[in-house]
Amino acid sequence: MKVEEVKSTVKTQRISAHSHIKGLGLDEAGYAITAAAGLVGQEQAREAAGIVVDMIKSKKMAGRAVLLAGPPGTGKTAIALAIAQELGNKVPFCPMVGSEVYSSEIKKTEVLMENFRRAIGLRIRETKEVYEGEVSELTPVETENPAGGYGKTVSHVVIGLRTAKGSKQLKLDPSIYEALQKEKVEVGDVIYIEANSGAVKRQGRSDAFATEFDLEAEEYVPLPKGDVHKKKEVVQDVTLHDLDAANAKPQGGQDVLSMMGQLLKPKKTEITDKLRKEINKIVDKYIDQGIAELVPGVLFIDEVHMLDIETFTYLHRALESAIAPIVIFATNRGRCIIRGTDDIVSPHGVPLDLLDRLLIIRTLPYAKNEVEQILKLRASTEGLEIEQDSLSALAEIGTQSTLRYAVQLLTPASLTAKTNGRTSITKSDIEEVNSLFLDAKSSAKILSAQKDKFMM
Repeated sequence: MKVEEVKSTVKTQRISAHSHIKGLGLDEAGYAITAAAGLVGQEQAREAAGIVVDMIKSKKMAGRAVLLAGPPGTGKTAIALAIAQELGNKVPFCPMVGSEVYSSEIKKTEVLMENFRRAIGLRIRETKEVYEGEVSELTPVETENPAGGYGKTVSHVVIGLRTAKGSKQLKLDPSIYEALQKEKVEVGDVIYIEANSGAVKRQGRSDAFATEFDLEAEEYVPLPKGDVHKKKEVVQDVTLHDLDAANAKPQGGQDVLSMMGQLLKPKKTEITDKLRKEINKIVDKYIDQGIAELVPGVLFIDEVHMLDIETFTYLHRALESAIAPIVIFATNRGRCIIRGTDDIVSPHGVPLDLLDRLLIIRTLPYAKNEVEQILKLRASTEGLEIEQDSLSALAEIGTQSTLRYAVQLLTPASLTAKTNGRTSITKSDIEEVNSLFLDAKSSAKILSAQKDKFMM
C-alpha cells in the first residue's frame, strides 16, 4: 500500500535580504516601537520616515526628495522598503540602483525618465459592460486541428457564472480561455469578463469555499449581487510608463483601459518626449473629466553617489516638473568627488544645489543588543533554530565586523549543524564557519600586511 503525504497549498517564497520587513513599526501617535514590523532600532529615522509616508498619503510631497544617509548595513534600504509597505500596493514604488543609468543602449536621462514615469500612477474609473459572478463551470471544447496533424485545438470555452440573483452560461472565444488560464481561474473563483474587450479579471475565491480545505488560499470575496450581465464601475491602477509603452505602437481600442490590454513586452527602444507630452495631455483631460486620478508614487534610488553630474542636473529639473513622484535617495558615502567631475567634492557625492532640496534622514550603526534582535528575526524568517549563546556570539561578530556579514553566517552555520546531526545552531557552529570565512575588515588587513604577495 502506497502512502503519500498531502502537501500544503501555501506558496513557497524565496527568502530575500528584506523578506521580514512588514512596515515602519510605528504606534498610533507615530512613535517608533523598538522592535516591530521587522525593524529594530533606528527610532528617529523610522519616525521621520513615518512623517514622509503621511505627507505622501496627503499628496503634499509630489516633486520633493528625501535622502537616507548612513554607514553600510544601517537599514537604509530596509526603511525605504518599509515606506513602500506602509503605502500599500495601490501606490507605485519603483526601486533602482544608481549604476542602472549606465547602459550602452539607452541614454542615462532616458533610464531616469522611464523610472520617473514608472513611479507615477493613474487610477482610472470607467463604467463597463461586464459579466460577473462565481465560476460554476469551466469547460474547454476541443476540435480536431484544422491544420491537420496530431493534437486538438480549443474551439471555444463554456463557462457558467452565478450571482445571488441568478446564473448564466457563456460560450467564449479561445483567446478568452487563454486569458482565464493566465489569471489561473478555476471553479469557485469570482471573476468578471468585459463584454467589449473580453478582458478577464479574477477578484478572489468565493467565500462559500471558506469552510472547505483551502483555508490557506488567498483573499475570499462575497458572491456578487444583481444580474450576471451588468454595468460595473471598473477601477484600474496603471503607471504613466505603462501608457507610454502601450502607445509606442498603438493597436486597437481608444479608451485608456483598452490601451492597458495592449502592453508590449519590455523592449530597448526609447519612447520620445513628443509621445510623453501627448500622453500627459490625454491624462490631464481624463483628470479634468473626473475619469482618472493621479497617484504620485515613490522612486527609490539606492547608491545615489553612482550618478554623475549630468544625471544630477537632469534630476534637479525633473523634480520641478508638474508631474513628478516622490524621490528617495540612499547613500553610504561621506564627502567624496561627484562622479563626472575631476575635483568637485561634496557631501554624499551629491551636488550642493540638489542637496539643498533634500530632507535628510540619518541612520546610525546598531548597538550589540539590536544586532542580536535582528539576527534572531532573520533566523526566524529563514526557519532556523539557534541557541541563545550562539546568537550572542554571532551578535559579537556582527558588532566587530558588519551586520551583513553576521546575517550571511546564519545559513552556513545551519548547514554545519545539520552535518553534525543537530537541528539547532550552537556556538561551536558559529565559531567554525567564522574561522572558514573572512569579513571585509579582516580581508583588508591581510591585504595590507601581505601586499607584496599580490599583483597590483
